[in-house]
Amino acid sequence: MYNVNDDNELFALVKKDNELAYTELYNRYWQKLYFVAHKHLKSDSEAREIVQEVFFTIWAKRRSLAIESFPAYIASMARYAVYVSLARKKRQAEKISEEAIQQQTLPAALADLLENKWLLEKISALSTALPEKCRLVFIKNKLLDQSLSQVAADLDISQKTAEAHLTKALKIMRDKLGDVAFFLML
Repeated sequence: MYNVNDDNELFALVKKDNELAYTELYNRYWQKLYFVAHKHLKSDSEAREIVQEVFFTIWAKRRSLAIESFPAYIASMARYAVYVSLARKKRQAEKISEEAIQQQTLPAALADLLENKWLLEKISALSTALPEKCRLVFIKNKLLDQSLSQVAADLDISQKTAEAHLTKALKIMRDKLGDVAFFLML
């Protein structure tokens, strides 16, 4: 046990490489810092690691530190280390959560994409067998998402004629694809 009561005087000795003064400060503050860290982190090992990190930093930077109040400075260091640890945990939890979401949705999205690709290939193949006007009305309305009135205007036909071509195209597609695939297409 060191006979200096003032912690600032002890730290002045630490700055001069006095290991006994360092050990005395460690013994005086270890439990207080551990309590603060454990209170926030709820983990014995993490709290111990924080305290060790704080004291290691004090020793490693002892010559360059300009500390007016050792108790306030070391308490601030411990709080900062706790906040950094909590922020790191939060980022890791968010990253794990995002990865889990991506892993769950990626296969579903991939399956949808493959299903849509297969369906689009089938529709493209079948639409080539449609009569010209039926094919154009079908492609513009169902694949390019144009309104029937717009399709009729583009093809210079009446809206009723466009509806008739679309009805004919959909009937042919339904017959060729089957009811389930036809339902997916719509």
